[in-house]
Amino acid sequence: MKPFTRTIIELFDGKRRYLIPLYQRQYAWKVSPQLELLWHDIARETARLEKGGVAVAPHFMGAMVIAQVKTFGRQVPSYEVIDGQQRLTTFQLLMIALRDVARAYSPEYAAEAGKHLLNDGVMEHPQVERFKLWPTLSDRRAFATAVDVDAVLPDADVADVEEGVVRPATAAHAYFVDRIRAYVAPDGIYDAFKLEKLFEALKSGLAVVAIELEGGDDPQTIFETLNSRGVDLTAGDLMRNFIFQRATGLGLEGVNLIVDNLYRRYWLPLDAWFWREGDTRGRLTRPRLDWLLSDHLAMMKAELVSVETLFDSYRRWIIDDKPFGGDVEAELRSIADSAAVFRRLTAQDKTDVLGRFGRFSRAFDVSTATPLVLYLGTTINDPAELGAALAIIESFIVRRDICGLTTAGYNKVFTDLISRLRSVNRQALLGTLRDGLAAGTLDTVRWPDDAEFGDAWRSRTQYKPARQGRLRHLFERLEERKRANASEIVEIKTDLTLEHIMPQKWRTHWPISGFGHDDEAAPSAEYLSRQSAREGKVHTLGNLTLLTHALNAAVSNGAFSVKMPAIRAQSALVLNRELHDHADWNEETITARGTSLFKVAAQLWQAPPAPPAGAA
Repeated sequence: MKPFTRTIIELFDGKRRYLIPLYQRQYAWKVSPQLELLWHDIARETARLEKGGVAVAPHFMGAMVIAQVKTFGRQVPSYEVIDGQQRLTTFQLLMIALRDVARAYSPEYAAEAGKHLLNDGVMEHPQVERFKLWPTLSDRRAFATAVDVDAVLPDADVADVEEGVVRPATAAHAYFVDRIRAYVAPDGIYDAFKLEKLFEALKSGLAVVAIELEGGDDPQTIFETLNSRGVDLTAGDLMRNFIFQRATGLGLEGVNLIVDNLYRRYWLPLDAWFWREGDTRGRLTRPRLDWLLSDHLAMMKAELVSVETLFDSYRRWIIDDKPFGGDVEAELRSIADSAAVFRRLTAQDKTDVLGRFGRFSRAFDVSTATPLVLYLGTTINDPAELGAALAIIESFIVRRDICGLTTAGYNKVFTDLISRLRSVNRQALLGTLRDGLAAGTLDTVRWPDDAEFGDAWRSRTQYKPARQGRLRHLFERLEERKRANASEIVEIKTDLTLEHIMPQKWRTHWPISGFGHDDEAAPSAEYLSRQSAREGKVHTLGNLTLLTHALNAAVSNGAFSVKMPAIRAQSALVLNRELHDHADWNEETITARGTSLFKVAAQLWQAPPAPPAGAA
């Protein structure tokens, strides 16, 4: 390892290329705080030079790690950037901006800046090798067109442009153009002296420690001990670098690094914006990629994994257990397989068995089941068999939810099952899954039978504002099953809302049969008993339904003669057509409807297998 202190512009003197491996994270510096802080440093140094100050120690931008790549023939000398791409890219964008502004005022400075952006002379592949910096695939198009608006790159060397997304490199270039133009032409009047001193500050005022690796140096260890300025590395960033830096040193294939082929095949899809979006589980919000990787690791290890210690857990697992025997491609392939299943879960496509389970998982907030679902999704190819496996998990969760049993132990229940499933052959997988979930006897792990499930379905209070999403999902599934039984294929696409048939505020317009409003002033024991019974029924499943649009407040709390016709009018839903059978609505009717709905629910979320004879 050879460290050198250099001004950053010296790194771009002469003919050379800096290749940022595709596996590294994309350019991420933002206007605030990174670019603003850098510009403040530059402006301060420029102002000092304008006042006649002499050169002092340059502003230190940090350390960067590079490794020379073996080249042949006419190929331009090249270096692989192990760490420091944010600094190198930012400086290049700064020089591009200075060149662009100088073109309008002092072409000689534009030409001078251009010498640090593009190579000239003899090259093997001029179309690509003329660029002194070669960014990651996602940033390449934005960067190359900033350097040369007419640049034409090979299709294999650019990523598809994501609609409506402004690349950070484009935003950084625009920011520097605005700052430089405002500095050298205050009030629109060009000041040649300011441009001269600004260029001088860029040449002498910014320094880095360049660490050039030699044989035997460990790039991953060095990388992890260095920090980018103000941009924290996510667990996904660290894992990506950990995986791909174990596949470096393979050299060039044409003008690209060989390791880039692995990146293109397996990791490039994971660098889409979809995976960088934040997703919340419980009280934690993380990039979606971090959740995928923690679920993947939990699936692979069949044990609990915390997203907060994801990278350390993954690194220890790879180093200590050597699960892939050093085969990085097999390691990447396993992640890609999990990502494909995770993406289908997230898409929530009703026509896909995994998409349907994704809708259920989101409604019931049971992301703890994802490692087990990843295992099933990457193991079972037949959609019907996979659907049957997911139905078993869904039944376990729904029945426990309706019975009011805790979800606290789910993560361990589901990860423990993975080890059990791996120990049996494929033909026994469904039976092992079913028996494994049915084996628990404690309240924390047991799977309720029809007797317990039916009693809770008919009698237990289920409605709470925080439960609306999962109850709406349950009723949507009931509606779908009823339509299937009626051989109807019409799909209700309107957003459905959950509604109480007997309103929560029932006292005003829904008197208890046999009693008047006067009875509320001096309630008898019988009235209090009937009132308690009604309160116990209002929030049960028998008193809930779906509407294709919300009733207004007046109708929602209106009398039976007003509200019921409004609900029955929504006969597009089978759930509401059945209400025509009832001339009154009271506690007995609610119980009867609950019993009727339970018969459908018991088919949808089937009971666990009966315990063997003689079992305790």
